[in-house]
Order: sequence, then C-alpha cells, then structure tokens
Amino acid sequence: MRNFPIIILLLISRFTLGQENSILFEDQIYKPQIATVLLYPNIGEPENPKRLISPPITSLQNNNGLILEFDDLSNDYNTYKAKIFHCTSDWIKSNLNDIEYTFEYNEYPITEQEQSFSTKVPYYHYRFQLPKLKISGNFVVVVYNSNREPVFSRRFMLYDSRINITAKARFSQGIQQQFSDQQIDFTIDYKALNLAAPQTDLKIIMRQNFRWDKTRTGFKPSNVRPFDKLLEYTFFDLENTFPGGNEFRYLDSRSLSGRGYGVSDMERTSDYTKLILFTDKSRTDNGYLQLDDLNGMFIVDQRESGRGSTDADYTPVLFTLKTEEDAHAAYYVNGGFNYWNLNERNRLTFNPDTGLYEVEILLKQGVINYDYVQKIGNTANESSIEGDYASTENDYDILVYYKPPAGRSELLVGYTTVEWNRRR
Repeated sequence: MRNFPIIILLLISRFTLGQENSILFEDQIYKPQIATVLLYPNIGEPENPKRLISPPITSLQNNNGLILEFDDLSNDYNTYKAKIFHCTSDWIKSNLNDIEYTFEYNEYPITEQEQSFSTKVPYYHYRFQLPKLKISGNFVVVVYNSNREPVFSRRFMLYDSRINITAKARFSQGIQQQFSDQQIDFTIDYKALNLAAPQTDLKIIMRQNFRWDKTRTGFKPSNVRPFDKLLEYTFFDLENTFPGGNEFRYLDSRSLSGRGYGVSDMERTSDYTKLILFTDKSRTDNGYLQLDDLNGMFIVDQRESGRGSTDADYTPVLFTLKTEEDAHAAYYVNGGFNYWNLNERNRLTFNPDTGLYEVEILLKQGVINYDYVQKIGNTANESSIEGDYASTENDYDILVYYKPPAGRSELLVGYTTVEWNRRR
C-alpha cells in the first residue's frame, strides 16, 4: 500500500505525457466540431472586427494580455480547459517546468460562453483571457475537452523589449528580383543587453504577413559597431528578401441578405445559406492590380447586428479555380482562415464536368482573404498561380531571441513590425 501513491503519480504522468505527445505545437484543430479559433491582443472592444487583424503577440508587461475565442458546432454545451506550454524559438516544447513560467496552476477552466443567436447553424461561442506569464518567449495554448482530449492548439508570443530594432522595407537590390521581391534591412541597438558575442548571441526570425510558413532566419550582422553597441543587417546576397506575392483575393459575407463582394450566387435552405464564389483564374500574367486586403487575415462580422461572435452564421462557401488539370500537383485555397495549413479541408479536387478545381468550406460570416497554392511533392508554391510583384502591400515583423549564459530558455528580447506600401 505504501507504493500506491507512487503508482497513481506514474499513471498520471504517463497519461499526461501521452496527451502531450498527441499535440502538434502549432496552429491546429484536432476535433471537427471546433471552428473559428481566434487569438489576438485584447483591445477592450470584444465586437470590434479590427481586433482580429493583429497577430497573437504582445508585451510581457501588457496587463490586457491576449484573448482566445472559438466555436463549438456540436450545439451542446461542453466544458473546456486550457493549458499553456513553453516552447523554444523553433517551436519545440522546452524543458521548463510550469512553475518557471506560470504564476498559478497550469490548467484554466474556460467558463465564458454564449449560445449563437438566430443562426441556421447553431453553435456555442467560448471566450477566455489568457493568464499573465512570468517570462517572454514562444508559447502554445492547448484547449482540452472534458475527456482530456486536445481539441485545438494555438501559438502566441510574449516579448520583453531589451533591445531597439530599426527596420525599413524597400525594393530588392537583386537585379532580377527588383520587380518581384521586397527587401528588409534592419539594425539592432543592444546597449541595454550585455552580449558576450554580439555576432552570434542573438537569433533573429523575420516573417512576412505574420506567417510561420513565410520566414527567414540565420542572419549574421553585415557590420558590427562594438563601441556603439550596434549591429547592422544590410545584405547583398538576397538572404533578407521575400517574393512580394500578390494582393489577396477576398470574399465579403458580412450580410446574407444579398450577394457580397466575390459572391456569384447564393443557395438558401432551412439548414444553411451556401455561397458560390466567382471562378478564380491565375494572376501570373495579368500584371499587378492594386487591391486593399487584410494581408491574408480574416475578420468575423455580422453587418446587421454588429455582434459577429454569436450572431454571425456559418455558410458553406464554394471556391473554384480554372486551371489545367495536373495529375502531379495538388491545389489548395489558403489563408489565415485555415491557419495557413494545407490539408484536406482546403484541398481542391478537379471536377471533369466543369473543368474546374473545386472545394467547399464551412466558414463563419465576415471578410475572408484567400489565395491559391500549388503543391508538387513537398514544395508549396503560391507564385505559380498568384504571381510576385514588388509593389504588393505586405507586413513584416522581426523577432529577436536571446538565451542568457546558464539560462534555461530563449527569451524574446526584441520585436518590431515594418510595413511596405501600406495604404490602409
């Protein structure tokens, strides 16, 4: 009997380990009844659609923190709990114990919920404010159901500014890339941080439009000014350039009383309102066309009531792409609405009767940005359908990580954003 508590602890430990092994430390939904997972900085306006176009990153000192929202389409009230995992800069679970980065027990009941109002597709809407944490860095919040099964995971970051970053965007210096690519030059002032080896102590990651599938890293300073404690990153070998891409296509479904932008037809039944979009085509040879977009993000909104959280309905949306059938390629409609994942949910299939690639996706009302991706083998390529243009409006951000000597974790000590050709 003396060994009974030890046995219980071992069983709990193995169960917990098994649950963690089933988690992908990235933006993923594991249960089909979960939809529209949102994570964003708290601006104090829970129904302002603009709250959703900011990435899930904020200052460690920000007492407003981050807000998590999601819907359960099972139309049953379910209980959920959240747990937070600390990760390395490469999004691998770190070796830190919970007590090293949390102030309280790392299991948070999600108690704020509302039932949808006057929607054809019923759902429960959940909302949760993430707790304050002790340290900066990369984190993943995982939400579990009452059976301790993970239902989704979302990445977020907290930064503690200990350096100053100055960045600017411009056309690429590459002769062949000057009309298609964009270049980000930056400097780091580390006067407030004691670096033993400034050339190698910092890890820098640069992202386009806050996407983890559009990153650059491995930067080494092109010039070190030790007396000024300044690092300069101005390159000539294109390592800090990104293909410009194109402005995102979008659909507007904020009102279902009539056809919004991008909608060709609507089919109404007692169960749902289906949206059929205009057929899309390749934009590689049409030249650049200025178009205001959300840089791939999406907002949830319901025009009539202004309460997108519970009044926005779910609508099946039919996407079609006109391109030649290619047995060696897979095509996807992609965007922040699918967390930039390429999976069966957003994969198009060729319809020989229409000669089009098609996919139908259930989406919540709002304004949704999207584009198309061609994937051959393990290589995904947006440029083959959308084109690359240096004039495309894009957002970039720079994340700087530092692991102190004898430290157990990588700290996010610097963060900044830089805009290119911003028009909104």
